[in-house]
Amino acid sequence: MKIKSLLTIALALTAAAYGQAGAQDAKLKACFIYVGPTGDIGWTYAHDQGRKAAEKALPWLETQYVENVPEGQALPAIDRLVKGGCKVVFTTSFGYMDDTLAAAKKYPDVIFAHNAGFKRNANMATYMADFYQVYYLNGLVAGALSKSGKVGFVGTYPIPELKRHLSAFALGVKAANPKANVNVKWINSWFDPAKTREASEALLSEGADVLSSAEDSATGVQTAAAKNVPTFSHYNPMLKFGPEEVVTGHIVHWDKIYIDFLTKVHDGTYTNKNLANVDYWWLLSKGAVEMGADMNMPFNAKFVPQLKAAKMVVGGKSISVYDRVMSLDATMQKGESFDPFTGPIKDRNGVLRVPAGKTMSIGDLNSMSWVVPGVVGQVADEPKK
Repeated sequence: MKIKSLLTIALALTAAAYGQAGAQDAKLKACFIYVGPTGDIGWTYAHDQGRKAAEKALPWLETQYVENVPEGQALPAIDRLVKGGCKVVFTTSFGYMDDTLAAAKKYPDVIFAHNAGFKRNANMATYMADFYQVYYLNGLVAGALSKSGKVGFVGTYPIPELKRHLSAFALGVKAANPKANVNVKWINSWFDPAKTREASEALLSEGADVLSSAEDSATGVQTAAAKNVPTFSHYNPMLKFGPEEVVTGHIVHWDKIYIDFLTKVHDGTYTNKNLANVDYWWLLSKGAVEMGADMNMPFNAKFVPQLKAAKMVVGGKSISVYDRVMSLDATMQKGESFDPFTGPIKDRNGVLRVPAGKTMSIGDLNSMSWVVPGVVGQVADEPKK
């Protein structure tokens, strides 16, 4: 009997050990919903690179994704992913916000994180790696390089995100070249190379001699390069699409946020009950974004002499645009005080939006409906007062 009892205990302990090992070996399954194709070279590609980097860095992580999910139609995709065992769901486009909130309430045991939005829940956080600082720096460059005083900007949707990026870009253009303006054309799509080419060509035909595009492909860069017009990388390095034309740009590192967020889920810091106030707003100081024509390349060397020769006045002193951009980039990487949206700033209808000495809060930036002076072209839902 004693032998049998000892054997029973041994088997029980072995089973418990296997169970504990199995629990330790179980992976956290995180799933991603994308608005475009993973090969768009822009927004979705960047998110997917972040997903891959997180999976590589975190041995306990398993990931899955769904691409080409239209905004406003995310809920069926979320249903399928949750049914398939997803414990964390990232929805990676602004227009998924309401569907994500509905899903968070429908699945209270699942953790959700919505990209670029502002609605949260006990089990739903928000996150953004934002470019407005880098757009200002790119604007300084664009203003310095423009001889016609006409800088082109291909916009996607006139939502707050694009309005703050366009406005930061225009503020930079005007700081470096007070006589210059930014002409915007909207394509009302995140990913549409044909519309981007059409809008880009229209801007160039109207005299733009520098071009920036917010659409998710390299089409804007390619169109500018075909006309030998300076342009900018967008989301990802695009130097290879215009080796002689890409000056600098804005590059994102979503992996910085994904690794941090998922690690905190895994170690229990984040749960399905404490995310209502979790809002990542990561900028240059967090390494979530980068100014550059390519990774670790702030400028295409071809343009450095021209930018060093271009002068602007700062605090009553003349300084090269190159030095100004590099100084501000370093300052913002350190998290120091400079902010492009420091008042006084009026909108282009003359209404004071940011008082002198004040800066815009994250809430203000996320709800921005107006644009600054220097923006030319129609902007939907722009307040008149």
